[in-house]
Amino acid sequence: MSSPTPPALGDRLLSLDAFRGFTMLLLISHGFGIFAAFKDRYAFAHQFEHAAWAGCTVWDLIQPAFTFIVGVAMPIALGRRTAAWRHVVWRALLLVVLSNVLSNWGTTGALRLQLINVLCQIAFSYVLCYFVLRLPFRGQVAAALAILAAHHALFFAFPGPAGPFDPQANFAARVDLAVLGYNYSGFYTTLNFLGNALTVLFGCWTGLLLLSDRTPEARLRILVGCAAAALAVGLAMEPVIPMVKRLWLGSFLFFSAVWVLLGFAAFYWLIEMRGRRGWTFPLVVVGANSIFIYAFSQVLRGWLSRGLAAFDGQQFAFWGTAGAVPHNIVVMLVMWGLCYWLYQRRIFFKI
Repeated sequence: MSSPTPPALGDRLLSLDAFRGFTMLLLISHGFGIFAAFKDRYAFAHQFEHAAWAGCTVWDLIQPAFTFIVGVAMPIALGRRTAAWRHVVWRALLLVVLSNVLSNWGTTGALRLQLINVLCQIAFSYVLCYFVLRLPFRGQVAAALAILAAHHALFFAFPGPAGPFDPQANFAARVDLAVLGYNYSGFYTTLNFLGNALTVLFGCWTGLLLLSDRTPEARLRILVGCAAAALAVGLAMEPVIPMVKRLWLGSFLFFSAVWVLLGFAAFYWLIEMRGRRGWTFPLVVVGANSIFIYAFSQVLRGWLSRGLAAFDGQQFAFWGTAGAVPHNIVVMLVMWGLCYWLYQRRIFFKI
């Protein structure tokens, strides 16, 4: 990889900001209510809900996209800082604290330490990838392969009653039960962060590619070529390693990387190479305040949805279950308006 040339302070990669905003809009849309409205009638509606265990839906790609974006920004952001490791550790700690505040918000029972929220997963991945990036590029690749191998070896070395990837009693689930005293709902596990860290690392390598002296055309060819390679690897692993997002196994890691890489490549081609930038403003407004809108969605989206239903519920009632779609669009637009209000006033929440 060519030696990177850091951009001037204040420079922004608009395609990255727009891709971040697109990802966050998908997240706060709650699938536009499509799953709730059409799950019993149309198979495509299930693309807007997580796969129950094995498999991959469109909705499963949101977290990989967001964590990939974190990785793309890392080489740029860290390159501008002195004592970067202090910033990395401090930011990770703040993310873990915020994650636990959001996860315990509104609970009526005892507070519980949780480490599975996406912010915690990013925190652990952020620290791990920072130290991997200190290595030469070949060392980074070797470290990534070692992490991938170790992650899967633990499942095979300590299988559950139903095999290495037993949903209820796999190695990672047993670790959570022993350390935290409980298991997460939905079969998620803390050790997901090992696979998630590799998605972040893919983003880091993409960021280094964008900082290199290669031409935009060469960068685009590499992104598309890596997507094709990831597809081949993911599908080759799938017969042995099931495609399970909730454990972030290798087949899911590579298969999700295909669509994330192609999605970002499309934004990069259209915005940076073709110069089509005007349409990105609605996305950038949300992407500029991703922490704010994520926290708002976690804590207050339900309240906002119920409040708006008092005004639009009757208007959409004649649509039957399909009324969930326009209602969720209204909720999303109001949340976009909050981001726009902040954007106009140059108020940005960052960690």
